[in-house]
Amino acid sequence: CSAINACETSSGGCSAKAECRRTTPGNRVCVCNAGYTGDGIVCIEINPCLENNGGCDRNAECTQIGPNQAVCNCLKGYSGDGKRCTYISLCSQNNGGCSEFAICNDTELTERTCTCKPNYIGDGFKCRGNIFQELLRNSNTSKFYFHLEALSIKDIAGPGPFTLFVPRTDILNTDPRVKDWIAKGVMAQVLRYHMVGCANLLYNDLTRMTNITSLQGDLIHISYSQNSLVLNDKAEIIVSDAVGTNGVIHVINQILVP
Repeated sequence: CSAINACETSSGGCSAKAECRRTTPGNRVCVCNAGYTGDGIVCIEINPCLENNGGCDRNAECTQIGPNQAVCNCLKGYSGDGKRCTYISLCSQNNGGCSEFAICNDTELTERTCTCKPNYIGDGFKCRGNIFQELLRNSNTSKFYFHLEALSIKDIAGPGPFTLFVPRTDILNTDPRVKDWIAKGVMAQVLRYHMVGCANLLYNDLTRMTNITSLQGDLIHISYSQNSLVLNDKAEIIVSDAVGTNGVIHVINQILVP
């Protein structure tokens, strides 16, 4: 007589995911393979993510990739290996995309607010200071700023409000009269003729006016036709409404002469 091998036929009735092991003649036990759980007749794949998030960080996603196998990936807004995830501050890189003159505050995951610093105005992504500062930050108006600095003209650094008509930098660089005005000591008067005090006049305001008085004392004539604003019948406003904390800048294509 020979012992009956209970595992010989149909793997002893065990699950395809189990091992059939002979015990005594004619008997056997079914043992689920690694990564599976059950009685051996029925074996179910173990999902490690169902318990303790698969050992992943609480700010990570556990994804099953096989029997009792999983990978951990940090959620959006966090960095790490998945077992340990650290919050990424949006404000820690490039000021969160806010203006250099703004304060960045993390509010929640993937969110932040940008608020202009004191003495600046704007939406937080673009913040502007007083118009004296803004002249320097724009290549179209920086030459006007340097002329003011050279002559120690600080009028527009005050509380204002002021309205400036600024000849474009290339105009100030190429007009031969500028050197003559400097040599004759009248450049300060020319510059102040481009400034209006006690008024924050936007483009729309100017369309309803005919004359305004400059800080130099003389009138500036304004005409509006064919959707263009022209000063003294010569200088056209080509860029308008650059608003600062103490006034507004308009760029013109000619120098105004008192």
